[in-house]
Amino acid sequence: MNIVQMLALIIIGYVLKLVLKDEKPFNYLRILVNDFLLALFIFGNVASKDLAYLLSIKTVFMYVFIIIGLSLSLSYLYGRLFLKSDKLWAGALMVLSVYPNTAALGFPIASLFLDDITPAILYSTTNSMIVLPIVTFIAAHYSSGGASVKKSFLKALKFPPTMANLLALGLVIAGVRVPDVILEPIKTIGWWSIPLLLIYFGSRITFSRFEVRKLLEVGTFRIVVPFLFVFLTLHFASKDIFYSVLVEASMPPAIAANAILAQYKLKAEEAISVTFVLTLTVIGLFMVLRALGV
Repeated sequence: MNIVQMLALIIIGYVLKLVLKDEKPFNYLRILVNDFLLALFIFGNVASKDLAYLLSIKTVFMYVFIIIGLSLSLSYLYGRLFLKSDKLWAGALMVLSVYPNTAALGFPIASLFLDDITPAILYSTTNSMIVLPIVTFIAAHYSSGGASVKKSFLKALKFPPTMANLLALGLVIAGVRVPDVILEPIKTIGWWSIPLLLIYFGSRITFSRFEVRKLLEVGTFRIVVPFLFVFLTLHFASKDIFYSVLVEASMPPAIAANAILAQYKLKAEEAISVTFVLTLTVIGLFMVLRALGV
């Protein structure tokens, strides 16, 4: 899926919202995507890997952990210091900061700079394995008003994509190979979560609760900090590694992150408006960098 197709699906979702003027179809769409299709997509992609794959990532694998840790720790500290009166947004900020749109947006942008985007795919799949349980736990914890860690953990486990991710990862670590005859249909059906997530994302776009401050907060921890860190520390690496990590680490919040916030009723409207603006900003930024030959 290229950038034009992605934007077209977002626009379709927005137009459908204006035409239908009914939230029920989009609530059903969210349930279909979150509870079924996304779980299949994640399971199929993670379960198709093996231990050799996990061990071969090296630099890319290391940067996934570094960027997650950097964005998560800084957004958490910021929330503790400056968002004491709005803990729901503090939780949403952490989710948005740590979960980038590495596939639907990252792959097309990486292809602007590279013929082979395999390292970008490795970054994306590895990131998804790690970050999904984290953001689901954060959303569950903050939406419950700071419930105990045990209750938040159990609530997070009830989210089907999290269960699918952990189950698939457990199979990979245990060395259990799911036959392709089973995985391929699962991945094919699950792939539809991507276009449907884009349509759902478009249907949620609203600027009624848009705030520049929140845009700057998310933009700083999700885009600016990772971009500068990768640019300054990885410029010596090969072109395919450098651009793959730079692009993937600097993507705006994932549409799935917004779906998770909606699932837990955690500042979803504010998050979606911010994500939409940041998505357009990042597309423009990397198109300018490509034109300049950076």
